[in-house]
Amino acid sequence: MKFGYTIAYVPDVAASLAFFTQAFGFPVRFLHESGTYGELETGETTLAFAADELAESNFSTGHVSAHTSKAPLGMEVAFITADVSAAHLQAITAGAEELSLPTEKPWGQIVSYVRCPDGILVELCTAVSA
Repeated sequence: MKFGYTIAYVPDVAASLAFFTQAFGFPVRFLHESGTYGELETGETTLAFAADELAESNFSTGHVSAHTSKAPLGMEVAFITADVSAAHLQAITAGAEELSLPTEKPWGQIVSYVRCPDGILVELCTAVSA
């Protein structure tokens, strides 16, 4: 088994791709001509976006769209960076909502949290020392 990708269902795939490029510096790898699916260049594991309408076609019982929830959903994506404060500021400048300022955890890791316009919860963090 290998972890291949994470797909976030969003209201506007192109807008999410543009935000993640501006806020976090990930280039767009692919956007389907229909505009309902796209991927970012994020390394070995892909972060992808699919339109809410695809979720509706995939799940007969519906789904909870992150952007409609007042509180962040119970999952996050985490991006490792050497400079959490700069990454945090860049995300806020690009339009993310600040949830938690950069804070040093008891194990020495610096962590902050932002919520993207499409509702996705993002942790910005330094690498955990072994």
